[in-house]
Amino acid sequence: MDIESTLLDAEERMEKAMSSLARDFSKLRTGRASTALVEDIRADYYGTPTPLAQMASIAVPDSRTLTIQPWDKSGFAAVEKALLKSDLGLTPVNDGKVIRIVMPPLTEERRRELVKVARRYSEEARVAVRNVRRDANDSLKRLEKDKRITEDELKRGTDDVQKLTDKFVADVERKCAAKEKEIMDI
Repeated sequence: MDIESTLLDAEERMEKAMSSLARDFSKLRTGRASTALVEDIRADYYGTPTPLAQMASIAVPDSRTLTIQPWDKSGFAAVEKALLKSDLGLTPVNDGKVIRIVMPPLTEERRRELVKVARRYSEEARVAVRNVRRDANDSLKRLEKDKRITEDELKRGTDDVQKLTDKFVADVERKCAAKEKEIMDI
């Protein structure tokens, strides 16, 4: 393990934190319909909790409507029950062929709650990035202690890790601000 591989490992782990943040943000309900809202909801399908994405086709016919069409007709009741039990607060309408979910416009109070959730996700991502920084710095200090790098190389390496951390934290801030704007847009 050397400075380069430590930096590459840190960057890779920071990117994973960013993709986790993007996944969390995709599940936040704004005013628009998105398949990401329901894909991971699990329905009891022949005794096995199964994600909706694996048992039905999910579509967005317009900006406020989601349609879910289970491939197996016997799965309708399970899908509907799972949607009602989910924490989305949406009511599915089953017409026998397709389950429709109409997204009501968000209230101002609900928008503010969603912004708080978005900020919490962002803070978790920042903490994850900082934890990676700490691990990378510890790794560099071990290399220096084992006399595999010099003190100057340690200083340069920790500076590079800090630059990487600053870049990813700024990216988290930018994504959070964009998500807040998206949530607050009416």
